[in-house]
Amino acid sequence: MSSGLIARSLSKVRALVANATGVGGESEEKLLDRARQQLQECAEGLGGEVSTRVRAARLAQTYLGLGDAGRHAFLRMIALEFGPDPERIARAHADYQTAVGSDAQWEAEARLRAAMRSARIRILTQFNAIPEGVKFLVDLRADLLRYLRNDEELQALDRELEARLSAWFDVGFLELARVTWNSPAALLEKIVEYEAVHEISSWKDLKNRLDSDRRCYAFFHPRMPMEPLIFVEVALLEELADNVQRLLDENAPLVDTARATTAIFYSISNTQAGLRGVSFGNFLLKRVVDDLQRDFPKLKTFATLSPMPGLLRWATQHRETVLAAFQPADWKRLAEAGIAGPQAMELDQIIAGGSGWQDDPLLARALREPLLRIAAGYLTGARKDDGQPVDPVARFHLGNGARIERLNWLADTADKGLRQSWGIMVNYLYDPDRIEDNVEAFARDGRIDVTPAIKRLAGR
Repeated sequence: MSSGLIARSLSKVRALVANATGVGGESEEKLLDRARQQLQECAEGLGGEVSTRVRAARLAQTYLGLGDAGRHAFLRMIALEFGPDPERIARAHADYQTAVGSDAQWEAEARLRAAMRSARIRILTQFNAIPEGVKFLVDLRADLLRYLRNDEELQALDRELEARLSAWFDVGFLELARVTWNSPAALLEKIVEYEAVHEISSWKDLKNRLDSDRRCYAFFHPRMPMEPLIFVEVALLEELADNVQRLLDENAPLVDTARATTAIFYSISNTQAGLRGVSFGNFLLKRVVDDLQRDFPKLKTFATLSPMPGLLRWATQHRETVLAAFQPADWKRLAEAGIAGPQAMELDQIIAGGSGWQDDPLLARALREPLLRIAAGYLTGARKDDGQPVDPVARFHLGNGARIERLNWLADTADKGLRQSWGIMVNYLYDPDRIEDNVEAFARDGRIDVTPAIKRLAGR
């Protein structure tokens, strides 16, 4: 998350501390010294509500005055200097062990629990008292996650902050709202900014995605009313979609929603980097399905038209597996199209995500079957060390009970689509009668629901 975005989100914080000592022109060292003192005051938690708000606001202002290295040092300070006291924990644990089985056990347990509660939690919670304090913490965690890649000592702070955010962003607190062309301009700008799957190129493009045969739904938190946490874009159709260019065509005729039988979720965007690990996407889809079924009773099919963002990265790392998918008949057709065998430089360029080949009908036909086999094998068999699918979109939908329904050849011929997956896209189908069984099978055994056609392509 950029410094500018964090600063904008805290305009109200600055107003609250407008009369406080300014930070402009101070050295990073002085700012960090001030931060340590302010953190200590927050950890002690003295005074009433007003004192708490002012302390937290000043601390937020100090953080905003720091550069990137200073913010890293600030977070290390919280992580390393405001954790629980090991000696207090040891004493409380010893008292608890002694008290087990006696009338004093529960009181000893409470003391042990209190000893393990770190001052970090007290500090973080105080930001809830200031305007846009929740957004500040979300953006602060986005910074924290960047630093965590090279600084493992921040893990304890990240675990505590993630736990706090998971509680504050429980789905029970979230509000589902439909985004329309008549929504506030500031919200529409956020949709354009946060769209992560298919870039919104213009206001005309956005208006098309919000037309009468489309729907856009988002989850909001009451403390972040103009910040969508996650949103989904839906197209109402009469059949399963197989091409995103046609789906996003601004000049295509409107679909008669009275005849629509299929809802296609063609873009799902998480918007807040600081909420990584806080999952509410599955609840979003369930709520959206309920809303759509209420408004359009003829809808029977709920599916996605999804990218495979990890396919080419995986393919370049598993060249032998990729080449094994090419059969003798494939090599013959490729030779006729100008690619002379597995060592051809042109083939390497295609596997690496090069473009241009899709416009050559002969070459595109020759590549169709082997590349679809590779994609099917990737979706059904490529796993991480923990057994989860390599592809992040597959993890999301399969974990939510979807079935791998169909692969679509050259469904996204934009540069991004070719670089990610040779333009291949996948339909994940949400069958209400199978979702719960699929969720349980995936969670318990890693088993996924796949159509026979996909299994045949993958050679399974």
